[in-house]
Amino acid sequence: MTTNQPAPESELFLADVLAGLAEPPYSLPSKYLYDRRGSELFDRICELDAYYPTRTELGILGENAEAIAEAVGPGARVVELGSGSSNKTRALLDHLIRPAGYIPVDISREHLELAAQRIADHYPHLDIQPVAADYTRSFALPETRTPAESTLVYFPGSTLGNFDVPEARAFLARQAALAGPGGGLVIGVDLVKEREVLLRAYDDPEGVTAAFNLNLLQRLQRELGAKLDPEAFRHRAVFNEALSCVEMHLESRRQQTIRVGGREIPFIEGQSIRTERSYKYTLEGFRELAEAAGFNLESTWTDARQWFSVHLLRVPTR
Repeated sequence: MTTNQPAPESELFLADVLAGLAEPPYSLPSKYLYDRRGSELFDRICELDAYYPTRTELGILGENAEAIAEAVGPGARVVELGSGSSNKTRALLDHLIRPAGYIPVDISREHLELAAQRIADHYPHLDIQPVAADYTRSFALPETRTPAESTLVYFPGSTLGNFDVPEARAFLARQAALAGPGGGLVIGVDLVKEREVLLRAYDDPEGVTAAFNLNLLQRLQRELGAKLDPEAFRHRAVFNEALSCVEMHLESRRQQTIRVGGREIPFIEGQSIRTERSYKYTLEGFRELAEAAGFNLESTWTDARQWFSVHLLRVPTR
């Protein structure tokens, strides 16, 4: 099994870091949380009691798998963005009608290859073609051995929430172009709920989310030669009422200066780097967003508490 396309260059990583730390308030793109170690930690987060999205979404997929597969239709090539939990992938593949192939896409090449191998072990006759790419940007799709009747983009989880609203609209528009006329997108979307439930999910008692967030500092050291002390930062999660999103921050414990890419970035005690925003949607708000991006909302499935939702979007044929 060969992996298509090169992994993102470290030069892009450095450019994004320097741009995000150019002036306060500091921020870094959440996609850089997901190197191999970060991806492993996120897999652990998904198994935590506090982290409701994964088990809630799996419940929705399990209860509605046949209806989702029937709505998707036969012969689809499945393009999974951010090939994460094999459980979510199998929840879809187990029920699809004659899938033409599976194309997992991930920014972390090592994590991608491991994820693709897990799927290959369960589906030995399925055409699997991993693509190492940043799925937040445009990329080319390899052809499957079996001609596909349609393209289905699969984006489980609540990762859409990591984009600010204009970015989310642009992201969905790119997926509409990727799927093409008549193609679809199955996407997981986290919904608005009680603040206490949200904050516990992003600051678990076991400290796994903290390790996940702090791992980004170790990436800066290892890959960019940054001079910093990871112990001088702590993980913090807050709810931004105005934006209806949970934010993750790396907060400085003291006054300090970090050095990266030939620059010095000063911090005072309590100053932070925002590493993630996770927006929470209403069902109507997401429908409006999807339609603005060029999709029609075909079907929606939720859990009984309406904590999470799974949607099938379709690109109009004309």
